[in-house]
Amino acid sequence: MIPVNSVLQVGHFPEIMQAEIDRRFTPIHHLDLNAPPPVGDFQAILIRSNTKLPQALVEQIPSIRMVATCGVGYDNLPLTYLKEKGIKASNTPGVLNDAVCELAIGMMLALLRQLPQAQEHVKSTAWSKAPFRLTSTLAGKRVGIAGMGRIGQDLAKRLEPFKVEIAYSGPTQKPLPYNYFPSVHELANACDIVFLACPATPDTDKMVNAKVLEALGPSGYLVNIARGSVVDEDALLYALQHKKIAGAALDVFENEPNPRAAFLSLDNVLLAPHIGSATSETRIAMTNLAVDNLEAFFKHQTLPSEVNN
Repeated sequence: MIPVNSVLQVGHFPEIMQAEIDRRFTPIHHLDLNAPPPVGDFQAILIRSNTKLPQALVEQIPSIRMVATCGVGYDNLPLTYLKEKGIKASNTPGVLNDAVCELAIGMMLALLRQLPQAQEHVKSTAWSKAPFRLTSTLAGKRVGIAGMGRIGQDLAKRLEPFKVEIAYSGPTQKPLPYNYFPSVHELANACDIVFLACPATPDTDKMVNAKVLEALGPSGYLVNIARGSVVDEDALLYALQHKKIAGAALDVFENEPNPRAAFLSLDNVLLAPHIGSATSETRIAMTNLAVDNLEAFFKHQTLPSEVNN
């Protein structure tokens, strides 16, 4: 059991997630992150991964010993400060792999086959005047995955039946049946499609730059389901506008929920509002894992999914 008045819930949670939280315990809410926190000896914070946790807020609650973020990403947390103070942190990996991989493949297919444009071709009655243009098939393509963690590996398994050649990049080679490239630049140079499935860290910040996009080439496609920060958006916009790459499918952006206006006018991008894990089933599973971590903390047990970075 989670003790009463022991958890501060920071930021807004969607209704379906809030209902699951309220079913299991009763947190104290703190919606305005810039306001002083409510008075109390809170031992833990519950937050979503799309909400930035200010270090200043944690500093005002010296009793905090645990932060549970609801999401696989934890770049929203002041990890250096938490580590210095011995404050545990947890995330919710694994439970969102299916939804994220489904969206990644769906966006890739929609990009290659130009499904949004094809639907508009029918809806606008243009089909009665001319057939829709030819697009590109997935079979036979060389597909790269930058970041071969849980999501990357699940994505690779789903891609195998599509008759593609799979490769990956990352800090280290893993015992996997795919070609390995030490850098994303080498990966892009060897592939027709590159998925970004890496975490947002200082090492991955803007790792997809002009050089990488040039290596991907005018017939290459980029699919970003990671974080907006891993792509140099200036370089990507230039590459899209000047046809340096064939297209991009983006579920994440540097400035959310207000992506740069230049993306909105391009006809070679497919845009989604950061919905990788946005299914009812996934959000309920994420919420429960976050609460499981809180319960383990209060029971002095090993956290199911502790962040050890």
